[in-house]
Amino acid sequence: MVRASVIGCGNMGSALIRGLSRIDEHTVIACDVDPAALEAVSDDCAETTTDPAAASDTDVVVVAVKPGLVLDVVTDLDLSPEQTLISFAAGVPTTALEEYTDAAVVRIMPNLAAETGNMAAAATGSEIPDDVKALLDAVGEFVEVEESQMDIATAVNGSGPAFVFYLIGAMRDAGVDAGLEPEDAEVLAAQTFKGAAETVLRSDRDIAELIDAVCSPKGTTIEGMEALWESTADEAVGEAVSAAEERSAELAEAFDDE
Repeated sequence: MVRASVIGCGNMGSALIRGLSRIDEHTVIACDVDPAALEAVSDDCAETTTDPAAASDTDVVVVAVKPGLVLDVVTDLDLSPEQTLISFAAGVPTTALEEYTDAAVVRIMPNLAAETGNMAAAATGSEIPDDVKALLDAVGEFVEVEESQMDIATAVNGSGPAFVFYLIGAMRDAGVDAGLEPEDAEVLAAQTFKGAAETVLRSDRDIAELIDAVCSPKGTTIEGMEALWESTADEAVGEAVSAAEERSAELAEAFDDE
């Protein structure tokens, strides 16, 4: 069992806390200056506090605050080399954090699906301790990447859920326009994305092969795929990912200049 604290109980911090509470294998302390934020997660953790110092006596300390606040928070924490500091801050490199703490530093780019145990995360650091791996495994899947790859990872899995929500909404709206009830169209679209994603993760076939498996000659799917192949959908998705990657790099440059 890992003892962890989460400092910052906004969207991502609270998603992690709720995700960890689903399996009840870890002790979690929640910390935030906003009593309302703590109240929202009080049933999902062992303890709540408004004092970061009170939340720093754990094996793993997760700092889930905005990038502009992360250095201030880390500076105020008195952590030892035996502890691990996890930062969720986009664009803040591990080297910038290592100057302000004695703890081992791991940078994670998670996403909100941690709440349901379906998180996709990228992790980087000189070493990813077993305690950190246990926490990440408890709320989804993670891959280890180089620090130089974190900007693109931020765009793909960090920003990616919003892009997928957009696409689910587009499929839902197409169904509604053709006569489906909005609630029915949303269930069909969302569950289809969920099932397709599970198929990709569990199958040995690549995505092109999976598309072929759904497409029958002269059938409905191939007609739809022809429309997609002839469109600029690939370019639009690529542009969205590139824009998010560029913004992550801009945030990192701000710390490089300090």
